[in-house]
Amino acid sequence: MDIKVKMPSTVVSIEVAVGDTVTKGQSLAVVEAMKMKNNTPSPVDGTVKSISAAVGERLKPGAVLMVVE
Repeated sequence: MDIKVKMPSTVVSIEVAVGDTVTKGQSLAVVEAMKMKNNTPSPVDGTVKSISAAVGERLKPGAVLMVVE
């Protein structure tokens, strides 16, 4: 499952690494949008397959932050 940002955002932190097992609701990353920091929770239980963004990177709406399967 692709984890995407919903609005223009800057990546503040990545809370997981590739290969980590995550549970539904677990924090995957923190992004800043409109001067507010937002937690990005996992929508499913699974394993982090890839991380597509880096801390400090600016993302457009719909950009893939990471993939969890």
